[in-house]
Amino acid sequence: MTVANASPGRTPNVPNAPNDPNVLRKTPLNDRHHAAGARMVPFAGWEMPLEYTGITSEHMAVRTRAGLFDVSHMGEIEIAGKDALAAVQRIACSDPAQLAVGQAQYSGLLTPDGTFLDDMIVYRMAPGHFLLVVNASNVAKDYAWISEQAKAAGDAAVIDSSSRYALLALQGPASQDVLQPLTGVELAGIGAFQFAYGEVAGARVTIARTGYTGEDGFEIFVPPNMADRVWQAILEAGRRADVIPVGLGARDTLRLEAAMRLYGNDIDESTTVLEAGLGWMIGWTNERFIGRERLLQQREQGVTRRLVGFEVTDPGIARHSYRVIQDGRPVGVVTSGTQTPFLKKAIGMAYVPVALARAGSEIQIDIRGRVARAAVVPMPFYKRKV
Repeated sequence: MTVANASPGRTPNVPNAPNDPNVLRKTPLNDRHHAAGARMVPFAGWEMPLEYTGITSEHMAVRTRAGLFDVSHMGEIEIAGKDALAAVQRIACSDPAQLAVGQAQYSGLLTPDGTFLDDMIVYRMAPGHFLLVVNASNVAKDYAWISEQAKAAGDAAVIDSSSRYALLALQGPASQDVLQPLTGVELAGIGAFQFAYGEVAGARVTIARTGYTGEDGFEIFVPPNMADRVWQAILEAGRRADVIPVGLGARDTLRLEAAMRLYGNDIDESTTVLEAGLGWMIGWTNERFIGRERLLQQREQGVTRRLVGFEVTDPGIARHSYRVIQDGRPVGVVTSGTQTPFLKKAIGMAYVPVALARAGSEIQIDIRGRVARAAVVPMPFYKRKV
């Protein structure tokens, strides 16, 4: 998450203007965030809460209790029609044919070189209806690409339906207990990467057991005009568990502890799925997806670099874009790094030559002109107890 140029302060109260790059868009909960005292920042063309009570306290709330996120800036693209499955198989590197209605997959939207245009979650809403949740910064690019590629599949309509949804994420070990009193849906029956339709606080919603924190939890697709009602109901229901709102700052530290890749940092159009260590997401049985031939070739020949996790063993924190050094010369780059609130370690991810990718390998990182030692460690850094 890039917030280096972010600054607090309120933007003019104007309607969303998706075609005006000079106007920050606002989620339906914007006024609620200001009223809660959130520090608001520009992010991917939106005014979003960076933090409310502090990144550390919000991070710890999610790890130990539960936290509530407004992630309504994410994009939703729907594909429907007789040939919708063929279209999704073409643009998703997983195998959507393996999905039953009510199931979801983490997947990649790839170039012919097997690199990432974006990462996304694919939901099968009906036999011929799919919902793709994509990153906020990529919605226009993704929609244009998907629309063009879907033409080859036949009867498949592609719609940018982002304005139809607000998206709330309740994450943490207490999530199910907090949400259950607000819905008639039996939450225990929703497995990981599954979803169900129902009501929450009287609003018709889709409840998915997905998230971006490494914790159990739910993402709730809500009509925008009902978002405030559902947000307030969840916080009220979570009062006894001390559930609090959480901003983008803790979302980033949480996902890094869980070694979840961030588009624009850890994965982009220069990195392949196999280099990023995400080969498990590839549905090799799907012979349609764009980039498959290049990835098959790379699987056979091997990669020359790999994304690894590391812990800094000297004092210091390795940040995004810092250089990895070996024998006095740069051999790689840090993609994400922070001092984590829960693990209390300086951790990060970096692309390094495969010779340095084994756990236990020692690497060096240039931290503002000072070389610090670090050790390659297995990922994820944090894994919740089931």
